[in-house]
Amino acid sequence: MPANRSAEVRGNVAAIAAEFAAARGDRIQRRTLSRIDFDRLADAGFLLTGVPVDQGGLWRGLSESVREYAELVRVLAQGDPCVALVAAMHPSVLAFWLAVTQPRSNAAAWRAERAEYVDTAMHGHWWGTMISEPGSGGDLLRTRTVAEPSGTEFRLSGEKHFGSGSGITSFMITTGRVDGEPAPDLFVIDVRDRPWDGSAGLTLHKSWDGHGMIATQSHAFRLDRCPAVRAASGDAFAMAAPVVSQLTPMLFAAVIVGIVRNAIALARDRLGGRSADLKPYEQVMWVQITNAAWLIEQAYEGALRAIETGSGGLLAAARAKATIGALAEQCFTDLGRVLGGASYARDTPFGQWGEDVRALGFLRPPWGFAFEQLLKLDLAERRP
Repeated sequence: MPANRSAEVRGNVAAIAAEFAAARGDRIQRRTLSRIDFDRLADAGFLLTGVPVDQGGLWRGLSESVREYAELVRVLAQGDPCVALVAAMHPSVLAFWLAVTQPRSNAAAWRAERAEYVDTAMHGHWWGTMISEPGSGGDLLRTRTVAEPSGTEFRLSGEKHFGSGSGITSFMITTGRVDGEPAPDLFVIDVRDRPWDGSAGLTLHKSWDGHGMIATQSHAFRLDRCPAVRAASGDAFAMAAPVVSQLTPMLFAAVIVGIVRNAIALARDRLGGRSADLKPYEQVMWVQITNAAWLIEQAYEGALRAIETGSGGLLAAARAKATIGALAEQCFTDLGRVLGGASYARDTPFGQWGEDVRALGFLRPPWGFAFEQLLKLDLAERRP
C-alpha cells in the first residue's frame, strides 16, 4: 500500500475520533454500540488492518505494522474507548491468518482459507472473539466446549462469555475440543443474521452489564450444536502464535494509553490556576499521577520498540500490558483523591474511565494467567 493511503486511513480515523471526543458527554452514558460508528470506521479504512499490503491493505508484517496499528487504536480510544476495544479485536483475530503465508503443513487449504477471510475484511466485515469460558481462567487450552463433526462443518456446544462486539461483528473465532484429540482447536462462527434465541444454535445467555467497558456488548452466549468451520491450521497457528501474542496485548494497551492521555489532559484543565493551591497531600498525589502516566508512556514505547527490533518482543508486550494496566488503575484512584468526589459524578468521565481501565486489566489474559505467562517468559529468557 502506498504510504499516502496508510496516512489517509490514519487521518480518517483521527477525524472520526475527534468527533467522538466532542460528544464525550453523551457517549459515556451509552450502554450499546452503534452500527453507524463501525460503518464509518469501515469507510475510513480501518478494516484494512486485516488485509495484507500487497492486496491494498495495511498489514506489512508485525515489526512494520505494530506501531501503526497500536496508534490507530490509541487515537480511537481517545474518542471512545469502547469502540476502540471492539475495533482492536479485528486485526488481533485476523493476525492469525495474516502472520503466516506458507505453513509447512496443510498449505493449500490454509492459503484458500486465508484468501477467503482476508476477502471478508476487504468487503466490510468485522471480526471478533467469543473464546473466554467460565472457569477457564483465560487459558484457551482449558476449553470445555465440545466440537462434533457434522459433514463439512462442526457443531459446537458449550458456554462462552465476553463476546465483545456482539451484534457488530460478522465472524467470531472460538475454541472447541474434538473428541479423541489431545488439544483444542480454533473455529470460526459466521454470526451474520444469526438469531440469538437458540433456534440456530446460539443463545444469548446474559447481556453484558459490566461496570467497565460498558458499551462493548461483550455478551455471554450458550452454544448448542452451533454450526462452525474448523480453521485449516495445520502448523500455521503455532507459527502465528508469537505474532498474535505480541500484537494483541499492544492493541489492548493502546486503549489504556489513550484513556490515560485523555484523563491527564482533562485533569490539568480542571486544576487550572488552582494547582498552586493544592494541599500538600494533593500535591504528592498529583506528582504520583504524572509519574505513573510517564511510566505508562515508557512501557508503551519500550514494548513497541522491542517488537519493531525483534528483541524480546513477547516478554515486552506481555509485561507492558500488565504494567500499563496496573499503573493506570492506580492513576485513577489517585485522580479521585486530587480532583475530589465530583470526579466520580455520572456526567464526568473520570469514574467511567477508571472502571474501563480496570476492565481492560482483566482482559486477554486475566491477571492470574497473565502473571503465570510472564513468569514463564521471564524464566525462558534467562535460560542459557
